[in-house]
Amino acid sequence: MKNKELAESIIQHVGGKDNVISLVHCATRLRFALKDETKANAEVLKKQKGIITVVQSSGQFQIVIGNNVADVYSDIMQLTNLNETANTNTQPNKKSSILSKLIDLVSNIFIPVLVVMVAGGILKGVLALLLTMDVVQRNTSTFNFLDAISDAPLYYLPMILGFSAVKKFGGNPYMGLAIGGALLHPSVSNMIPQGEFLLKTHLFDIPIDLIPYASSVFPIILAAWFYSLLERNFNKIMHDSFKKFIAPLLSFVITVPLTFALIGPAVTYGSSYIATGIEYLYALNPVIASMILAPLWQVLVIFGIHWGLVPLCLNNVATNHEDFLLPILFPAVFAQVGAVFAVMLRAKDPQFKALASSSVLSGIFGVTEPAIYGINLPLKRPFVIGCLSAIVGGAIVGYYHSVIYSFSFINVFSFLQLISPEHGIDDKFYAVVFACVISFAIALIATYLFGISKDKISMISTNDIPQDQTNNQNNTNQTNTNNVTIFSPMTGKVAPLSEVNDPTFASELMGKGIAIIPTVGQALAPDDGEVVSLFRTKHAIGFQTDSGAEILIHIGIDTVKLDGQHFEAHVEAGQKVKKGDRLVSFDIEAIKQAGFEVTTPIIVTNSDNYQDIQCIFEQDNIQSGEALLALSQNKE
Repeated sequence: MKNKELAESIIQHVGGKDNVISLVHCATRLRFALKDETKANAEVLKKQKGIITVVQSSGQFQIVIGNNVADVYSDIMQLTNLNETANTNTQPNKKSSILSKLIDLVSNIFIPVLVVMVAGGILKGVLALLLTMDVVQRNTSTFNFLDAISDAPLYYLPMILGFSAVKKFGGNPYMGLAIGGALLHPSVSNMIPQGEFLLKTHLFDIPIDLIPYASSVFPIILAAWFYSLLERNFNKIMHDSFKKFIAPLLSFVITVPLTFALIGPAVTYGSSYIATGIEYLYALNPVIASMILAPLWQVLVIFGIHWGLVPLCLNNVATNHEDFLLPILFPAVFAQVGAVFAVMLRAKDPQFKALASSSVLSGIFGVTEPAIYGINLPLKRPFVIGCLSAIVGGAIVGYYHSVIYSFSFINVFSFLQLISPEHGIDDKFYAVVFACVISFAIALIATYLFGISKDKISMISTNDIPQDQTNNQNNTNQTNTNNVTIFSPMTGKVAPLSEVNDPTFASELMGKGIAIIPTVGQALAPDDGEVVSLFRTKHAIGFQTDSGAEILIHIGIDTVKLDGQHFEAHVEAGQKVKKGDRLVSFDIEAIKQAGFEVTTPIIVTNSDNYQDIQCIFEQDNIQSGEALLALSQNKE
């Protein structure tokens, strides 16, 4: 139901279903093509729970969801009745740049295919590991079965891409399967002698170069475009009574021979030149090339244009049975994970810590958008540190000329795909592992020490108390008196913390204390002391008494979402106050009407410094200034 509600909200704020031309999704993003992007409200969507951020790039309106993007996508497709095979060749009524068109083409064709490629790639890595460990032997029935399972996605890639490409170009996608099947048919492929790259032969007495098309990438895409072009034009000129069957038939009969005779050889030679050219540039100085690409990768992810590298990586795997681009990206991914892990370690706010920890887990499995958009980029320094840390790892990968032997998203399982099927675990494998560890460690240490600027510290603090306060529990702020009394900062009804509708407070994770349901809208100083922190939304005050007790007064539950509405501060951070001085006033009824509770936890955040903390008020209702808590006998 949560996904359905989110889907409904997304549809509304992208301008309604009539404003949607097409929709696809990748590992973390919904990628909309909209008729009019001005009708979409990106700012509202960014604030929606369940949405990490919104990116408008490359002619797409991209909504970053995270790991459950497929579920949200499914709900949107059902609610809008969008036909996945229709309108995919339609473009918005505005001119798009060549880059925008390229990214749109790549994302629509390759994103649905990648899950199959990744599955096959990981299985190939597992098989290579089993060979290295002598669990299986080559040329045995077990090996042949496992090899067929792992190799099928790559071997039959022309069929898979054929379906996806014809669907994108607006034709019948099942004919794309048929075109790919024709290119791979044994009657044709078996004509090429074993180990040969091509065969000089004839088609209708026309000399052609017959090329093996297993695992190829670009020939089928161009063939799919040509087929779709023919089908659309035949549909325009044929009668409705027979065009449904005859248009695909004629398009298929024309496309397949033309692909064997012209399209396939031309594109194959072209893609080989592309691969050779990229290898040449890389070979000029692998270290420098890797040091440039590694930090740049996550920048490309931000704008959603990293998919432009996917065809190149796939083409390298198909052409050379290995790729040198993907290993460079390993340290880029794990450096961002290291940065967000450091933020998680420093974070005191339970919700922020939970977000950071889930981002660490997602990053380990190759999805870095939650870490980037949710943590590192808003804090700025962690993202920059992560990018710079990747330079070191990239240099190591480039120096050892590391390669990967099948296509993959970069995640913890991808290390298996770095194992050579022929040589097993070698120096190139260890280089990538070491590069990831180094980049992770540098990002972790640098972010922990220098990654949180003072103006961002409140984002990770314990329910809005700055980190410096929660960590600064030195002996000079403590007292050796046996008893400290904390007076009530409010008038209202006293309640135990266990009854607070917030597990963080109720479980005493932040410290021991008491709760007050206020009947008067003001919070007063519970003793002589200093206002250590006042969050900008004014709903939470960090207070330190002259006796050394550190008190959090958190007015209401989830009232941070009011963004300061209905609150007025009468003091500022660093100000010395006397017992009973007014700290904050607030409108109880307005807060309730906004849908929030006014129950106010009063927490002793340095509870560990005291052997016992007891509520000494024995009645239900308390007046501000009356004795509330007794903190007994400080620990030595």
